[in-house]
Amino acid sequence: MRIKIVMVGKVKEKYLTQALQEYLKRLGPYAKVEIVSLPDEPIPEGASPAQEEQVKAREGERILKALDPGQYVIAMEMRGSTLSSEELAAFLAERALRGQSSLAFVIGGSLGLAPEVLARTDFKLSLGRMTFLHQMVPMLLLEQVYRGFKINRGEKYHK
Repeated sequence: MRIKIVMVGKVKEKYLTQALQEYLKRLGPYAKVEIVSLPDEPIPEGASPAQEEQVKAREGERILKALDPGQYVIAMEMRGSTLSSEELAAFLAERALRGQSSLAFVIGGSLGLAPEVLARTDFKLSLGRMTFLHQMVPMLLLEQVYRGFKINRGEKYHK
């Protein structure tokens, strides 16, 4: 399976970068994983709703260009479906069973995802109702994907 994480912004904190590297290493036997960090668009101080939509649209253009044709696209979206670890494992297994072996997880900027990006997605996934530091989302996502592969292979993973 090929997994691409397309995210607006960079992971700058050293401890999070180290965690990402660790999960990329752990995922090596299960999938080819790539993280694509796109520049975030500056948001003017006191931006109007129209200006915020322009920011999301510009970030959205970059996201859409980073996606590959035929990829199954999953938006990390606050109003998306919440899945347990076992349900995510089943979701990943179902993608493989259907021949959808190229997945892209999309993480928007601080304003969220443009409507054009959401229209391109096949599934919307939420990490839950809590708010996380933006830089933590790729690490949390990779940990759950790793856990999903371990579950699907019947391998031990701490609970």
